[in-house]
Amino acid sequence: MRKKTNTFRKESLNYHSKFPSGKIQVTPTKKYESQRDLSLAYSPGVAEPCKEIARSSKEVYKYTSKGNLVAVITNGSAVLGLGKIGALASKPVMEGKSLLFKIFSGIDVFDIEINESDPNKFIEIVKSISPTFGGINLEDIKAPEAFQIEKTLEKELDIPVMHDDQHGTAIISGAALINAISFVGKKIHKIKMVVNGAGAAAISCARIYKKLGVDSNNILMFDSKGLLHDSRNDLNKEKKEFRVNSYPIQKLEHAIQNADVFIGLSVGGVLTSNMLKSMNKNPIVFAMANPDPEIDYNLAVRIRPDIIMATGRSDFPNQVNNVLGFPYIFRGALDVQACIINDEMKLAAVHAIASLAKETVPEQINIVYNKKNITFGKEYIIPKPFDNRLITRVSPAVAKAAMETGVARNPILDWKLYEETLLDRMGYENKMLRMIQNRARTHPKKIIFCDGEEYDVLKSVQILHEKGMIYDPIVLGNENKIKRLINHNKLNIEVTIIDPEKEKNIKKVEYYANLLWKRRNRKGLTLYDAKIRMRNNDYFGAMMLDQNEIDAVITGYSRSFSLSLRPMLEIIGKAPTVHKIAGMIILLTKKGPLFLADTAVIPDPTSEELAQIALMTANVVKGLDIEPHIALLSFQNFSSESKTSNKVSNTVSFLHKQYPNLIVDGEIQPDFALNELLLSNKFPFSKLVKKRANIFIFPNLESGNLTYKFIRGLGSVQTIGPLMLGMRKPAHVMQMQSSIEEIINLATIAVIDSQMRKY
Repeated sequence: MRKKTNTFRKESLNYHSKFPSGKIQVTPTKKYESQRDLSLAYSPGVAEPCKEIARSSKEVYKYTSKGNLVAVITNGSAVLGLGKIGALASKPVMEGKSLLFKIFSGIDVFDIEINESDPNKFIEIVKSISPTFGGINLEDIKAPEAFQIEKTLEKELDIPVMHDDQHGTAIISGAALINAISFVGKKIHKIKMVVNGAGAAAISCARIYKKLGVDSNNILMFDSKGLLHDSRNDLNKEKKEFRVNSYPIQKLEHAIQNADVFIGLSVGGVLTSNMLKSMNKNPIVFAMANPDPEIDYNLAVRIRPDIIMATGRSDFPNQVNNVLGFPYIFRGALDVQACIINDEMKLAAVHAIASLAKETVPEQINIVYNKKNITFGKEYIIPKPFDNRLITRVSPAVAKAAMETGVARNPILDWKLYEETLLDRMGYENKMLRMIQNRARTHPKKIIFCDGEEYDVLKSVQILHEKGMIYDPIVLGNENKIKRLINHNKLNIEVTIIDPEKEKNIKKVEYYANLLWKRRNRKGLTLYDAKIRMRNNDYFGAMMLDQNEIDAVITGYSRSFSLSLRPMLEIIGKAPTVHKIAGMIILLTKKGPLFLADTAVIPDPTSEELAQIALMTANVVKGLDIEPHIALLSFQNFSSESKTSNKVSNTVSFLHKQYPNLIVDGEIQPDFALNELLLSNKFPFSKLVKKRANIFIFPNLESGNLTYKFIRGLGSVQTIGPLMLGMRKPAHVMQMQSSIEEIINLATIAVIDSQMRKY
């Protein structure tokens, strides 16, 4: 155990010290490459927005970053798990909080560590720097000073202020509490609750539980000296709120008997086995002490199998993690320029978080947490931190509550547009996916999946159907095996299963075999062989598409690309005007989608074939409402000295002559095609100057496929494809063992492919 701890310590220190030191940095948001840019950014251009703000203070939100800037402020007097370590030593924690704000809600943060323990002086310092910020997140300040500081700043500042240690834990555990109570079928106003710990977080939790319906007479709160009782004269103002008047019980082991809920915000190990055994049926235990909970999770579930338990740790189910709340609460508050975060906004966040846990969990979350099918229940009463839906549930709920209670100065008028804006903050990659998924939903299609015996395929079908992108899905394979997979993994899926090997499908197999034999009997195919092929899922699926019984076919999961492609070529074939089909990959990057071709089919395309690949790719890109900017790649820039570069050069000449309005150029190296400044400096004559390339046509399959496989292997960029270009009908072959995400993305494009062909 000690060795493991030392290893983690070294890993942590290396993580924080690796260049550049720390976890955050300031990044410019405007161009700064030219003298003109600098004159606009600073002198003399900066004077103009200054004048506007001087005329009207509200203009500061228009011309500066104030509206998206939060201060994370502490004095280091009560750092989680570390205690009073001081302002300087608390900086890594504050940088970490800043990082979470940015990655989960797109909010920029300055972390500010103030070396001041006097609450009045601390308040004055924060007030004096507050004009810089749109919100203040107080962090790791000890009680009772934390109450005074937050209350005073809320009253005297006109921007939202929240001490997250109090309210963050309260909001997240509040959501967990109402879901846990709902799951076990108890009434919140009747439960008996024991709270161990009476610091800032515990007081705030108990306050919000009361607002959720817990009867204050049923809350027994303990601090390090015992029960908060009216006989004690050492209680501060906040603790007095939860003292009991005439309660005979003074010890925790007595108070917890027949309790329904235990809330721990104290020290590890305080809740014993016997105490847990004495609790009511279906006990709810939130043991939130860190790093060691009030009772060990594994011990608790062994003693009480009927328990619903949450902790502050990520290695156990139901982590009460403040990151589920504060990024999105501040996001909603900032977006309506709220002057305060009031109780109504906090309660709106509680109910939004609780509701989300009851929705179907996206497959991406299952993948992140290495689970097959996370569903609402004892081990999932609150959402997971990496659930991207939190921003679209919590932030709008908080913003609406701010507007309804009259504390919003910039009300939101179009909630659908606001949701899109929130999602855009998560990166262009997500925006592109949303765009194609929204388009697919406008006219869903009927798709057949040839690899129906695979869990990943079935799960993808479930998600596609739930999202409304496909209807009446069909999967091919052994019926009994598919049904076992569905039942074993508790998949909520309505799907038609067809097994070409089954006797009941023999007539259809023979009918399809006759069609195939008539088309290919002069190419050496016998009727006997055609019948054998038609028992193959890929051939059967392709023939269903050929006969217009479905809108698209997806295959390739369990066999090599070439083996899966062959039936598609033999039955579907290429479109009448196409010389050869090709393959295209879409890369979803932070700067927008990139389209790569040919990455799958033609080993060494001729100049004419390269031109057709470029034109087919451009048509797909136009169909996605994106202007195509095509770079024909080579290992040289504008030089025809080699066979490869000469081929590319001839292709470009042809395209320039035949399609003068098409933005295309080459032969060009990828780094020049991606860098507008580099290209304009070295080759100002290029058609791609000021038109950053988004389509990349490779000179041969080897270079295209290697590049794609290399990028896919890195795992840092989402991919869609390969998409088959030039097929007569929408038939697409995925990479073998594609992820669920990749299958969904390819199927979505297949739906759009079918839509484009029809309209």
